[in-house]
Amino acid sequence: MTVNPKPPSNKKRLLLFTAKLGYQTRSFEDAARKLGVQLVCVTDRCHQLEDPWGDQAIAVHFETPEAAVYTVMEALRGQDVSGILALGDRPAAAAAYAARGLGIHYNHPAAVEACRSKLRMKEVFRDAGLSVTWFRNLANDPAPEPVLLRISYPCVLKPLSLSASQGVVRANNREEFLAAASRVRRLLKSPEILATREPNLDQMLVEGYIPGREVAVEGILTDGAQRVLAIFDKPDPLEGPYFEETIYVTPSRLPESVQRAIEKCAGDAVRALGLSHGPIHAEFRINEDGVWPLEVAPRPIGGLCARTLRFYLQGASEPIGLEELLIRHALELPGWDSPREQLASGVMMIPVPRSGILEGVSGEDAARSIPGITELSITARLHDAIAAWPEGSSYLGFLFARGSTPEKVDQALREAHEKLSFTITPRLPVEHPATRRKTNQVN
Repeated sequence: MTVNPKPPSNKKRLLLFTAKLGYQTRSFEDAARKLGVQLVCVTDRCHQLEDPWGDQAIAVHFETPEAAVYTVMEALRGQDVSGILALGDRPAAAAAYAARGLGIHYNHPAAVEACRSKLRMKEVFRDAGLSVTWFRNLANDPAPEPVLLRISYPCVLKPLSLSASQGVVRANNREEFLAAASRVRRLLKSPEILATREPNLDQMLVEGYIPGREVAVEGILTDGAQRVLAIFDKPDPLEGPYFEETIYVTPSRLPESVQRAIEKCAGDAVRALGLSHGPIHAEFRINEDGVWPLEVAPRPIGGLCARTLRFYLQGASEPIGLEELLIRHALELPGWDSPREQLASGVMMIPVPRSGILEGVSGEDAARSIPGITELSITARLHDAIAAWPEGSSYLGFLFARGSTPEKVDQALREAHEKLSFTITPRLPVEHPATRRKTNQVN
């Protein structure tokens, strides 16, 4: 998208903090164009490149939010900004600092920083009296000895700052714990992860495993008031040893009383963290002991999954997407409180069955022909390396469905997935140019 440096005075400007390769960015560009909004992207691309994507984005480093804000302020000197949005966990902190510097309504940086560390988030939940299992942080080196640490089983090990369940592993005994800790440590020391410069890569979190069903909540905050846009069921059990997510379906099939308890827990978690304005995406476990908050992120649902949500704007001939709703909210435009459509909808994040090189995809037409399927998008590129969980964090693609009931949506997604076939060949060991070590993805 080409950004006009001097838009008409009545054209509102929105800053979008997003990874340079984010799935959602184009959808926000389309929504902004429709609304006549000037979208200025702030991305983590190299500042020395001469605008390689042709969108005049502001190049920053998200791992240093304060420095990123200085770059943004200098680039926008003398220009009005009406709103800010962030896509993804890493851009959210920089967006919060920028909002504070520009005087724009958004979350406080301290609240967003608390969401970046799984350890800090658990501490906040515990201190607020929410349901939290035992937890502690461990140094990657030396290798932890679970007996000395009084670890009980089953437990879950995870990096402090990675997302999309990357590096999350369940252990049921001492041997599995040691193997999981070694695997997480290797991931955190990999050149690819070190290059992100994420904080706390020298530590991991271990916590008690929480049994039960898992749900996701999509919401929006306005001056601290929470509006739940959707509760997504995750019908596939997430019991480990890895926690790659697959299907999201809304509306939830849980009893109304349980849904109300989830909404209350979401509100309690948001208040405990101090979040106040903008989109939120949260994860919860539900069992006989109640609702357990897992994580809250000050951003919308990731990937292309936002396409599951549509809203009825008064006077419009067609529903609008989540991206347009969020832009309207950020800029205080009418229609940000539009109700969600009544149809059930869902998405399958197509799982990676094993690590390797993606050589081929078949069955796409057959998958699209399944009644209820509305879209299939294969986002993984042919001949690229892909990684299965727990090392991986990117899916093969996305399947979308709509129907009269959540059950029909769930069934359509599963039937369409069965039609797809992926050819994945082993990845040969190669010498990494930085470490001079031969590396390969773990299957």
